[in-house]
Amino acid sequence: MSAVISHVTDDTASAQLSADARFTVAETPPNILVHLTQLALSRGQRCDGWFAGSGLQREQLNDPTLRISYRQARSVIRRAQQATGEAGLGLAVGRTETLGSFGLLGLAMMTSATFGDAMKVGIAHHRVSGSLVDVSFEVVAPREVALAVWPRFNDAPLLPFLCEELFASSLAIARELAGSNFRPQRLELTYARPEHAQDYADFFQCELVFGARHNRVVIDAQWLEHPLPTHNPLTAQQALALCTQQHDIEGPQQEIVASVERLLRSHLRHQPRLPDVARMLNMSERSLRRRLAEGGRVFREIHDRVRAERALELLHGGTLSVAEIGLEIGFSDPREFRRAFKRWTGMPPRSARQHAA
Repeated sequence: MSAVISHVTDDTASAQLSADARFTVAETPPNILVHLTQLALSRGQRCDGWFAGSGLQREQLNDPTLRISYRQARSVIRRAQQATGEAGLGLAVGRTETLGSFGLLGLAMMTSATFGDAMKVGIAHHRVSGSLVDVSFEVVAPREVALAVWPRFNDAPLLPFLCEELFASSLAIARELAGSNFRPQRLELTYARPEHAQDYADFFQCELVFGARHNRVVIDAQWLEHPLPTHNPLTAQQALALCTQQHDIEGPQQEIVASVERLLRSHLRHQPRLPDVARMLNMSERSLRRRLAEGGRVFREIHDRVRAERALELLHGGTLSVAEIGLEIGFSDPREFRRAFKRWTGMPPRSARQHAA
């Protein structure tokens, strides 16, 4: 009976979320899915089936340019929970993460002057790490500060996993920065005490408050002044600049647009048409055209932009001839490629190469 109730609750949550336009915006790095699948593979568990119906494949997680939507992440996580039957799956994922898992953000944190600086850097740039929730820094009392979690959606079935993953990874990183003796004061969570609450107690080693008003981990403010031995001001500044750039590279994209672009990039040599892409996405041509139009997008414009970006990338590389670059993006006739490139960019390929040089 409880399984049936859980299924109905999850279906209801999914229906409510689908009404929110942000649900399908592909803007988040897939870090959580990377850690989730790595955990599964380390345990010898098969996880390819978790991606069914999501528009993703596990192999795509290795693409550093990949961005996913909340819908896609939610679909994979819920399938993983059902397949493993592990109540504390978020804890298991989060506790395996390290500063290296956070990439540039981890480097920026590690090279900060103090633990407090690292904490504020992590909070300010948390979206770079693929976070599926929002976080903030709070002063709770004269001697207490907190890392607080704010869900982006009203998604009760997924909230425990998201809190577990974020708070467990944050504590693992805090101990990596400040030492193994780091302990929070307490962990406050808005949801009811779970059956695996002892796992929380074993890992966090602090007071636990379930059914609280906030989702936050509270620490003694004295930790903010703890100096980091890995501090490097120049590296910290460079890493922070790169984190900021990642925020500004491009605005939010529709999930369907991101999927189309991803397929086009991997099949440019074959000049895929809209029917070809629709088939690869398991959609009808009419449905794909309609979904693109809902976002004010046209397939040909997306295709032209992807080809122009790839051509410019190869021209800037300087190793391939113009004819070879044309072949790479699907033009067997160099003259046709030159005409198309000039239409896209306003200049011929050779001028673009000279300009780059």
